[in-house]
Amino acid sequence: MTDLAASLVGELAAENGSAPTSLGTAAARQLATTTKTAPQMQEISSRWLLRILPWVDTRGAVYRVNRRLVYELGDGRVTFVTTGAGVRVVPQELRELPFLRSFADEDVLQALADRFEHQEHPPGDVIVERGQPPDRIVLLAHGKVEKVGTGRYGEETVLAVLSDGDHFGYHPGMDGVGDRSYGITTLTPTTVLTLSRGAFEEIVAQSDALRAHLDGFLAAPTPPQNRHGESAIARASGHVGEPPLPRTFVDYDVAPRQYELSLSQTVLRVHTRVGDLYSEPMDQFEEQLRLSIEALREEQEDQLVNNRDFGLLFNADLKQRISTRSGPPTPDDMDDLLTRRRKTRCYLAHSKAVAAFHRQCNQRGLYPGTVEVMGKTVPSWRGVPILSCNKIPISEAGTTSILAFRTGEQDEGVIGLYQTGIPEEHEPGLSVRAMGVDDKAVANYLVSTYYSAAVLVPDALGVLENVEVGR
Repeated sequence: MTDLAASLVGELAAENGSAPTSLGTAAARQLATTTKTAPQMQEISSRWLLRILPWVDTRGAVYRVNRRLVYELGDGRVTFVTTGAGVRVVPQELRELPFLRSFADEDVLQALADRFEHQEHPPGDVIVERGQPPDRIVLLAHGKVEKVGTGRYGEETVLAVLSDGDHFGYHPGMDGVGDRSYGITTLTPTTVLTLSRGAFEEIVAQSDALRAHLDGFLAAPTPPQNRHGESAIARASGHVGEPPLPRTFVDYDVAPRQYELSLSQTVLRVHTRVGDLYSEPMDQFEEQLRLSIEALREEQEDQLVNNRDFGLLFNADLKQRISTRSGPPTPDDMDDLLTRRRKTRCYLAHSKAVAAFHRQCNQRGLYPGTVEVMGKTVPSWRGVPILSCNKIPISEAGTTSILAFRTGEQDEGVIGLYQTGIPEEHEPGLSVRAMGVDDKAVANYLVSTYYSAAVLVPDALGVLENVEVGR
């Protein structure tokens, strides 16, 4: 009750002839001690990614990831531009096709890009007929298609699900028969760009540079490599006697990737009068600093997920990116993601994606288990915890991604990077540096946190893409 309301009650009581006989609660509260909370903040989340990553102290602010030499270059995905309803391939992106990699003639690439034809296909349409030799190069601009082949006993089996940026079909070096073992069927409305074999060979005939490049591509011996594209290490086994043993060496990547620490900063401003006079029972500076650090940690996790340079969503290898089979995340999709690496430590997904997965389990009569992580009970699938992360974006179309990864240097996984021992360190990798008091009697403090993330080998991190959360 407010003071005004208490006054009105007193006046009404007086009018009724019943004056108060004791001190009212409104007046009594003026002498009472108020119980108050520390400042609350709605932005604070569970920040599971920051908690699950092993953090490696990075001296010199640079972390170099040395790997065996890998012969495959580029990400293998073609990029397109859209003008109105039309879609065109970026000419330089044609170098993502294996037989055009390192081809430098921009004019010829432009001529090839201009000859691609735009086609639209409804769901269920057959783009490549099984048993027919590929007669065109197909670039998947938008949509999702299914690569269907024949199993060992003649049954139909799904070999892969392809999505935006993938390509398939004819390539130089195919004989007259080509690969008849699979067909391509659309799962969603799909936009493709196609270049017929005849049109491609016509441009080859007109360009001496392209013809020489393809001759070199076809004639070059394939260097010995393992199934991951790494330079092979020769070895022998099962022999008897004293045969000559193979001689070998481990070749290294001469240009390994280096991760530099990124940062998030803010300048915290606290008026000296506020700090001097109003710091009981709670220290004003400490409360301001606490909430500022919480905001920086939220920004740090967001960058670790979404930064285009080192963020996990953008650093997953192409072969570790798969699409959902039907849209929503099903147990089959989660299994596909799980089987692409050893010792998967966790799934990381938006809470809406977790709910969508549980709906799919409910439809199948399945009940996902739970596990304990850092004293918290969380949902799991196949014994692998599913941790929520609200930094994973959801598109306007209602699609998101689910990450799966293993962690740690010993397991060649994903690690967090920071540097400790920095000047005026407040927490590991975070410093609070006094910048002095300005002429308005406002004290300034520079709050900085330094961080990055590294994927040690490509199969440490995988992404399930095009996850629909609305159905």
